Amino acid sequence: MNLKKQLLLVSLLTLILPWAGCEFIRETESALREGQQKMLGSTATAIADSLSQFPYELLSDVEQGNAGASRLYAHSLSSAPLIDGYADDWTIPVGAIASLRGIDGTIRYVVGSDRLYWYLYVDVRDATVVFAQQQSTTGQRKHADHISLLSIDDDGEQSVFRFEAEAPGPIVTTRRTRGATFDEMRIVAHWQDKANGYSLEARIPRNLAGPQLGIVVSNTSDALSAGINSASFTAAQPGSIVTLSPVLQSVAEGYVQPGLRLIITDIDGWRLALAGDISIFQSSDSAVDPPSGWLQIIYNLLLEPGAEAALAEPSPDGREQQSYISEAVQGEASTRWFRSPQTGRAVVSVAKPIWSGNVQTGVVVLQQGTDAILSLTNQALTRLVLLTLVTTIVVAIVLLGYANWLSLRIRKLSNAAEHALDEKRLHSALPSALAGDEVGDLSRSFSSVLRQLGTYNDYLRSLAGKLSHELRTPLTIVRSSLENLEHEQLSAAANEYAARAKEGSDRLQKILSAMSEANRTEELMENAESEIFDLHAALESAVAAYAGAWPERLFEYRNNCVDARINGTPELVIQMLDKLINNAVEFTTEGDTIKLTLDTEDDSLIMGVSNPGPALPEVMRTELFHSMVSVRSSDAGKHLGLGLYIARLIAEGHNGSIDARNIDGGVIFQVRLPVNNSS
Repeated sequence: MNLKKQLLLVSLLTLILPWAGCEFIRETESALREGQQKMLGSTATAIADSLSQFPYELLSDVEQGNAGASRLYAHSLSSAPLIDGYADDWTIPVGAIASLRGIDGTIRYVVGSDRLYWYLYVDVRDATVVFAQQQSTTGQRKHADHISLLSIDDDGEQSVFRFEAEAPGPIVTTRRTRGATFDEMRIVAHWQDKANGYSLEARIPRNLAGPQLGIVVSNTSDALSAGINSASFTAAQPGSIVTLSPVLQSVAEGYVQPGLRLIITDIDGWRLALAGDISIFQSSDSAVDPPSGWLQIIYNLLLEPGAEAALAEPSPDGREQQSYISEAVQGEASTRWFRSPQTGRAVVSVAKPIWSGNVQTGVVVLQQGTDAILSLTNQALTRLVLLTLVTTIVVAIVLLGYANWLSLRIRKLSNAAEHALDEKRLHSALPSALAGDEVGDLSRSFSSVLRQLGTYNDYLRSLAGKLSHELRTPLTIVRSSLENLEHEQLSAAANEYAARAKEGSDRLQKILSAMSEANRTEELMENAESEIFDLHAALESAVAAYAGAWPERLFEYRNNCVDARINGTPELVIQMLDKLINNAVEFTTEGDTIKLTLDTEDDSLIMGVSNPGPALPEVMRTELFHSMVSVRSSDAGKHLGLGLYIARLIAEGHNGSIDARNIDGGVIFQVRLPVNNSS
């Protein structure tokens, strides 16, 4: 990772600021939520205590002995509907129409109320509608489809209001009570025919019906068979009808404030009062502007994760059966956090039981949104986001600018250090040397090291010439002695040894010449006389000489080439081989085998020298062929480190290459030379 990326990552540390700020805001919101929850709970307790003085209003509609689910709920209507057989003008919430199973499909019904009347709407699925007819001449009774409203007053007296039509349109309702049946003209009803059945809409004065009401739908297939009944109640008698209590509604409206919703239920969960709206919030200090756009997204991610369940609106069927309200119905106060599906904001709901003495008479439910909390946290979040954004951008720009400037200085220093040493001279002057910071110190340190390296390099360049000068005189004495020995009478073996000695002195003379000009290898290659010779024959002769020179070593040679001719200087190639063999001998012991191989690959000959000596250090594999480099751990002062360096110069002078690598049980040096392509 370069310096720019590192400093960019460092600049991201500024994001700790918004994280810490968001944690603080989150803790603040949690504290505000807890305070709001406690406050709302205290308010609900106070309201429940005040409602305990209305036990009659809470218990007057509680049906004794019948299941609460069998009761009818009368929805308060803000305006009187037109009695025409349609319910499209009923001011009731969506989902308020209840249903029960009929013979030919679902029967849908709803009950409404105002101060003077009950309103009834029933929609019946009936494959064959049978209208009422006159009795036959035989006196046999004829049956018809009809709807009955069963009513029981406070004295237990039962009345049945029968809605039966001879044809679609306004109908006359019959009433049967105390053993008498008569037309009830105070009830207005309308029968509306439909393609898949019929619907009935009726208006009944409230003083005609008792507190217990139930609906019965009778469906007959023909006029001669009795109908099959479908009732809104499952017990022997219908349950009491439930509607909003005017007294409790008036009390509830006096308690609510903007942004607060109050629900009062009886001990069965039926709603008796509903006041307030949690979507309305007013504050004398500041108005709440909900976050929008990208701020809304950040707010939802950081502060409003949306883990709460969606808030359920008051039940359209009139009975509140949510879990936390059910707990309050059982006598346990409970609290839940929800999220409003309209605004997406958190809503706290508190349910408290109402006790009148030792008797639970109902439940009070308070719901309130977190608009006030949102106002505080939204303002804090806005300031935090803007401050963090500006700070992060400024810090990132400053750090990136500094990174560019610093990386440019370091890159210049790196490039200058890489090109400080060339073939002719050493450049010790580096950029930023006058700077007073750490980069300037580094530049001056590099310059000092380069100057010392230049001095040492000059010494190494002159070392080969000095050695050549010192060795030339003793070598001249040896050569003159061998020349004088040629005029003496010698045996055949002695003549062979003398010839090899002369050949060796000649090679030594050439090596000294090569040492004196090691720093000018390219010029030496240009001046050397090239010829086409058989490398295989040269290697065979050399191996025989090596076997005589080092009898304690075993030399093995294998040729895998058909044509081993190359274009080059035989003396230099053998000199290169001498360096490799001498290196192999020095790293082996008596009895070890040194192997020479000659292979071909593509357009090259590969000459290999392998020995079972110690493995090469991995860090030195590419440094072995440099001048004055040696890996010998002992007698290091006796080796100048020029052997493999000269071998590399000779290989490269023949347009070849040389490398070394470790093999199983030893080391192999391979020289790659181009084959002779001339015919």
